[in-house]
Parts: sequence; C-alpha cells; structure tokens
Amino acid sequence: MAETSETTIHPAAVIEDGAQIGAGCVIGPFCHIGPEVRLGAGTELKSHVVISGKTDIGPDCVIFPFACIGEIPQDLKFKGEETRLVIGARNRIREHVTMNAGTEGGGGVTRVGDDGLFMAGCHVAHDVQVGNRVIIVNNAALAGHCVLEDDVIIGGLSGVHQWVRIGQGAIIGAVTMVTNDVIPYGLVQAPRGVLDGLNLVGLKRRGVARKDITALRAAFQMLAQGDGAFQDRARRLGEETESAYVRQIVDFVTASSDRSYLTPGAG
Repeated sequence: MAETSETTIHPAAVIEDGAQIGAGCVIGPFCHIGPEVRLGAGTELKSHVVISGKTDIGPDCVIFPFACIGEIPQDLKFKGEETRLVIGARNRIREHVTMNAGTEGGGGVTRVGDDGLFMAGCHVAHDVQVGNRVIIVNNAALAGHCVLEDDVIIGGLSGVHQWVRIGQGAIIGAVTMVTNDVIPYGLVQAPRGVLDGLNLVGLKRRGVARKDITALRAAFQMLAQGDGAFQDRARRLGEETESAYVRQIVDFVTASSDRSYLTPGAG
C-alpha cells in the first residue's frame, strides 16, 4: 500500500492524472480511476473497481469488487456527448454493479441519492434518477430515464421499463417486470407487475401513524373500486383527503408522465 496522511492507495491501483481523491479514501488493488472522476472523502474501493467518465461520488461510499461505474450509456443514440453520473453519500455498491452516465436526450445526468444499497449485479441505466435510501436487490435492472423516489425497494431479478416512475415508499417484489408507473407506497408483484396493495410493512417500519395508514387503505380501495377513470378517482381523492400521505399519491397520479399507471388488480 502507498499511504499518505489523507489516503491509502494500493500500488497496483491505476489513478489517471486529473482524478480528484478526497481525504481518507481507501483504494484497493487493481482499481482503475479515470481522469474526470471525483471521489468524496472517506470513500472506499475494495478492489478491481472501474470508475470512468465524468463521475462524482460522494463521501463515505463503499464500492465492492468488479463494479463498473460511470461508463457510457447502453444507448445507440449516444454519440459521445459529455454527460455525467452523480452519486451521493454513504451508498453501498456491491459486486458487479453497473451504473451508466446520462445522455443528451435525457438531461445529461444519471443521479443517485444518499444511503442507497445496490446489491450484486444490479444495473442503473442512463438518465435514471434515484432518490435516497433506495434498495435495489441482486440482478435487478433499471432501464433508461426511470425515476425512483425515496425509500423504494426493487426485488431481485426484477426489471423496470424505461421512463417508469416509482413513487416514494413503494416496493416491487422479486422477479417482477414493471412497465407502468407505481403509486407511492404501492406493492407490486407477479411476473407482469400487478399493483396488489400497499407496502404496509414498510409504512409500519417507518413509524407512519395508524390514522395515516387507515387513510391510505381507504384511498387504495377508492382507487381500486371507485367510479370513473383512474386519474378521475385520484382527483376526487384530492378533494376529500386531509392526509399528507394520500395527497402524495394524488399528486403523483395527476403529475405529467410518459407512461400510464399500474392500477389495482391490473398488470
């Protein structure tokens, strides 16, 4: 190991000129860091980690062997334009994870929030926007332009179609294909994803008050069985509810989207 008062860098690591390495970083053997990479203070690369492109990684992250971070998009429309990957603080990025930079057509930035867990083999594609405290389980994949709000969990071996939005606190079961937007706190499962209820376990773990959970359950029933189109039911909910959690669902459903919605009981 080559050691300084600020960093610990294994002699077998390759750090290109121009890379910025924060104080207290630990860089293990056979890592390769490109010239436009910035590592936040206290971040650790175990070994055999490749970080390329214009990639910013926040403080106190841990990246495990054979992760490939910041490479160009898997998009045939990409023509070499300058785009970025921005990763927040305290993320755990496990073995063989891939995260790609953005594209000009998608805003130019793939962005990952804070305190996430990205388990072995999962993929975050170009222009994806990931919130805080997100968990993506082994070998799950997010296609381009997806949006995951805070506290989302994606089960193992699942896939999320491009442009899909997944609302805060939603959970996607294992081996599920998600092709349409998922409401906040929704529970989606089955091979062709079905909105099958609410993420009640997650709500209870977060300490959400009983009255709010009751309001969410009533709102789900109205969305499932009420009169009119799905968005019409959501608008009526907005006129009636006093719950901030229900209001969050209403705002999500009535917002602009490039996809339709997973509705209760429909894939």
